[in-house]
Amino acid sequence: MSEAKYPIKGACQCGQVTYELLAAPAMVAACHCRECQKLSTSAFSLTAFVDSKNIRFQGEMAEWKRPADSGNISAAKFCTNCGNRLYHYNPAEPDSIKLKPSTLEDTSILNPAIHIWTSEKQDWYQIPEGVKTCEKQP
Repeated sequence: MSEAKYPIKGACQCGQVTYELLAAPAMVAACHCRECQKLSTSAFSLTAFVDSKNIRFQGEMAEWKRPADSGNISAAKFCTNCGNRLYHYNPAEPDSIKLKPSTLEDTSILNPAIHIWTSEKQDWYQIPEGVKTCEKQP
């Protein structure tokens, strides 16, 4: 990750939900699972692992949940107006959120340290050399 000045502001597409990221994420990952491909409408989705005390949200969000392959619940918060997803979380782990970091104003910190679910990766996408990979969930 590049050096960034915190806090970094972020928002959904319409601006109804805004937030401030107060500290660097623990890690940024690129997930290639089919669910993340659907979410991002691309080859993968980026996720920044953030301690919930290091982020402050404002604005109305709705929630959607689904069971994950692990047996956990994957919950998502999104803007009630534009539908843009802001983050995911496991209700059993409230201190950790999975921020959808393309919503940040400064995306220079987005350098994935790991690519996961590469077993479902699109054949045409080439993972950069030297980056850690996992065929499924680590």
